[in-house]
Amino acid sequence: MRVQRSISGVRPRRISRTRTRAAVGLTVAALTAGVTAGAGPAVAQPKTAAAAAADCSAAYKIEQKLSTGTTWRMCWRYDSKAGLVLENVSYQPKGESKPIKVLNSGRLAQIDVPYDDGSVEYDDLTGFGFAQGLVDLAPGECPGGTIKTVRVPDGDPEHPNVKGLCTTTRSRGHAYRMQGDTANKVFQTQGKDLLVYTVNKVGWYEYMTEWRFQDDGTINMNVGATGSLSFEDYDAGDGRGWPIGKGAKAYATSHSHNVFWRLDFGLDGSSKTNVEQYDSAVTAPAHGQQAPTNKTTRTKVTKELAGDSKTYRWWRVVSETGKNKDGHARSYEIVPGPTTKYPGRSFTRHDVYFTEYNKCEQFASNNPSCPRGYATSVDKWVNGQPLTHPVVWMNVGFHHIARDEDQQPMPIHWQGFAIAPRDVTAMNPLTPDELAWQNGHWRPRS
Repeated sequence: MRVQRSISGVRPRRISRTRTRAAVGLTVAALTAGVTAGAGPAVAQPKTAAAAAADCSAAYKIEQKLSTGTTWRMCWRYDSKAGLVLENVSYQPKGESKPIKVLNSGRLAQIDVPYDDGSVEYDDLTGFGFAQGLVDLAPGECPGGTIKTVRVPDGDPEHPNVKGLCTTTRSRGHAYRMQGDTANKVFQTQGKDLLVYTVNKVGWYEYMTEWRFQDDGTINMNVGATGSLSFEDYDAGDGRGWPIGKGAKAYATSHSHNVFWRLDFGLDGSSKTNVEQYDSAVTAPAHGQQAPTNKTTRTKVTKELAGDSKTYRWWRVVSETGKNKDGHARSYEIVPGPTTKYPGRSFTRHDVYFTEYNKCEQFASNNPSCPRGYATSVDKWVNGQPLTHPVVWMNVGFHHIARDEDQQPMPIHWQGFAIAPRDVTAMNPLTPDELAWQNGHWRPRS
């Protein structure tokens, strides 16, 4: 039972002069409801690896076989606060007889935007109508793909259905390249991705929420901010803004974007997964050694943790039930992206949180889904509870100091991270058949 904490210290929501409701039909009741509602089917969680394929109606199913042989499957729904939610995500590279379950669910968990002059701070998902700001995509914005219609909960009653979800494929360049034994033999392939994205407008900003599912099993999660600088915020002073336009009169107020994601892993169809932390230490060369030594230590994370990235530190989520063909436990490694960690709030002071699953814990800050009196931010949920069904909360920050080139419109700036397969398959899932025999061999067969 998680300890409930007082909510008396929660800061009030402030409506800014620079923010407007993204949808006409929003009401205060819709924004402050204690439980989020969603558009889409209720998705039953698979209980076995054999049931890892997406289990939902055709309208809410995404299934894509990439040209390199990998198939991704998932269900989607649309939440009244989080926006796009992906569920029952599975990955099936060539050579695997059935889908490999990766995630029970993945979605945004907050976009916290404090301004450098201390005037305002926004919680865009739970306080400022992020989900209701879903915009229609023009056909040219989803080249070669499909734009799905989304019914937006609590949205504009005159425009409840939005053509706002793009699913398409993209090339990403070389997946690998290797010179063969002979000069005229080169092994190379061009990687392919399944791209799933939406665009949500909140005031002046437009957020592109992008999920890239690579054919090698990697999942990239990114949020790109574009749209416009707020001309009503050209009132900062030197040190808290940047001069925009002629001379040095109109200072665009600097601010941070602290984006959180929430990942609920279900590796091989089971929510019982383990978390491990790895740290490496480099020491000076010993006598007779030509180079420094580097030893890596594994620490099992058995209780809830607020973690910080360091040089030579990384984490992985490990399946308790699934192994690859070499007998190694399947896992996914967390690969942080560039970040500027914001120290101004307790919930933004750490890069990653591992918490025990609790249905009401849905948003990293200003969480409205728990009973009255329950703590409202992710940092307060880390209280030493054992991890049996861990949920991963990733925090990636960006400090936006505007520049002349940010107008007009503002070029998109990205922040995000990835999860990469570690021992999910016995070899590179894109290995050509000619090289498949080399598993564990470091020299050609005689």
